[in-house]
Amino acid sequence: MADSAWAAGRASAFPADSEAPRHALFVRATHWIAALCFLALLLTGFEIVVSHPRFYWGETGNVLTPPLFKIPIASSRATVPTGYGYVLPDQNGWSRALHFQSAWILVLAGLVYLVFGSAGHFRKNLLPGKADASLRALGTIIGNHLRFRRLDEEQASSYNALQKLTYLSVIFFLTPLVIWTGLAMSPGFVAAVPATVRLLGGQQSARTIHFFVSLALLLFLVVHVVMVWRAGFTKRMRAMITGSAAHREAR
Repeated sequence: MADSAWAAGRASAFPADSEAPRHALFVRATHWIAALCFLALLLTGFEIVVSHPRFYWGETGNVLTPPLFKIPIASSRATVPTGYGYVLPDQNGWSRALHFQSAWILVLAGLVYLVFGSAGHFRKNLLPGKADASLRALGTIIGNHLRFRRLDEEQASSYNALQKLTYLSVIFFLTPLVIWTGLAMSPGFVAAVPATVRLLGGQQSARTIHFFVSLALLLFLVVHVVMVWRAGFTKRMRAMITGSAAHREAR
């Protein structure tokens, strides 16, 4: 009787057409915080690169040092030789301040995500299982992604093997690496933990690695947005905002 009453009460609280949240609250919250921080980091990172669009390897590098490579754009500093006859407006001050602030907010959001995700989210949604081990299946998935093929409803409602591996790489490799290389460019942090930059081969090496990891994250963002669009932009956005992909009419 008690079980029946509880079930009836639960049924009235959650109608038959309701569904479990597609994304947990902590996933949605940290996702949007990370997205805003990453956009701020991209904008400010570009402004910082513009101040010196040359990259080196090792501990030191300056305009008198042959660069490892350089980006063919004008600089915001007249002392940097770029081959252009003009200098861009210098936005380096506010860009660095916002860049560091956004980075620390991203770190805090990432820690929250790791703590809550360790309780079951990673094991349930991201760790590849036996069904993901087939090379043929993985090849088909990769082919569909490369062609940006629209997914059916079943495919769009769960992560496939390629998505799981990509998300795990971003969460546990690229993001920690971009944070590590960022800290290695901080004189204050390096003074406290010298091994941070020593293991990377120097501050200029850290800056160069930081640049390429940022490009990898930017590529992930572009592909992620395209796939969300192809999978059904409205449903995917609703699921990441409200937790449910289902749309219900007001009653």
